[in-house]
Amino acid sequence: MPAWLTVVGMGDDGFAGLGKAARRALIDASVIYGGERHLAMLPVCLSAAREPWPHPFDIAPVLARRNTPVCVLASGDPMFYGVGATLARHLPADELRVLPAPSSVSLAAARLGWALQDAATVSLVGRPLAALQMHLHERARVFVLSADGATPAAVAGWLCERGFGATRMVVMEHLGSASERLIDARADCWQISETASLNVIALECTRDPSAPKLALTPGLPDDAYRHDGQLTKRDVRALTLGRLAPAPGELLWDVGAGCGSIGIEWMRAHATCRAIAIEANSERQRFIEHNRDALGVPNLQLIAGKAPDALQGLPAPDAIFIGGGVTADGVLDACWRSLKDGGRLVANAVTLEGEATLIAWRAAHGGTLTRIALAEAQPLGGFETWRPVLPITLLDTRKP
Repeated sequence: MPAWLTVVGMGDDGFAGLGKAARRALIDASVIYGGERHLAMLPVCLSAAREPWPHPFDIAPVLARRNTPVCVLASGDPMFYGVGATLARHLPADELRVLPAPSSVSLAAARLGWALQDAATVSLVGRPLAALQMHLHERARVFVLSADGATPAAVAGWLCERGFGATRMVVMEHLGSASERLIDARADCWQISETASLNVIALECTRDPSAPKLALTPGLPDDAYRHDGQLTKRDVRALTLGRLAPAPGELLWDVGAGCGSIGIEWMRAHATCRAIAIEANSERQRFIEHNRDALGVPNLQLIAGKAPDALQGLPAPDAIFIGGGVTADGVLDACWRSLKDGGRLVANAVTLEGEATLIAWRAAHGGTLTRIALAEAQPLGGFETWRPVLPITLLDTRKP
């Protein structure tokens, strides 16, 4: 089927900045969809009907006009955090033609002389500030797509709270237009409460020496988490995540999640990793909500409930970790049934009863058992000695 839908990327210079193909598509269209700002940039001579996006946003009106010449207006590159990517998930490639303009991030990189491949991009449109946390590292360069004119001030305050007040912020308003403006200041010196709503923020991160340094590898310090003692400790956590082996796009169930440390570090392994934390204790649920934001994975899903009942209806996982409740009736069986073929199940036990459960499970389903016995140096009078921590039994098994 020939392409009936054309998505036109438009810069802040409007219709005058479009190429011949984009102009021709708009001239030939029977209807043009877009935001009110974009539609207002079109010349009055175009004969096509103009339809602003519905509120809430919905592409159904566009799809309902299949096989008629339709144009959609988008900002910059429609395939970069844009409506083009949304439409492409619902249409085969041969029905869709995309005519991109330079994205706001491309323009920002050009203004600053930054190599795009060396900088991260984070969208705060409909996303919390916590989405920035994963990218806060010394000397990191980050482009931030603002939600509105209040975003720069919010980002500046957020950076200061996390020990990144010395970070350079460059706010670029109306890139590519006659009213383009750049504002360059440190986060801890930011004084503008409201900028133009159309803006991109560039960050050159500088960390205060006293600010915590959060590595992307498994095994964050225990004090990085808010908890009540129900925490898979740092060294055991690193070993456990090594067995769980997170891979891009995979989903983890963290059953009996405690403060959420396993699910959080699973998601920190890659931007596309997903996790669901299942926790029955209301106080620990609040810990999870705090920790997921503080450690940069606000999309960690929290299910308030107790396994196995709370597992019903959840999407099938690629891996499951059971950190609490292995002795509860039906938990292991329910997890095993729900696990995808070829998926990994890892469970830790600290009690004799829990260990006996894992030994019996291994006898029935296979896998490996590992005893983790660690000791820490602690004072003994005027000397130091090794104080062993409680040993952990780790079950690691794969579903055929």
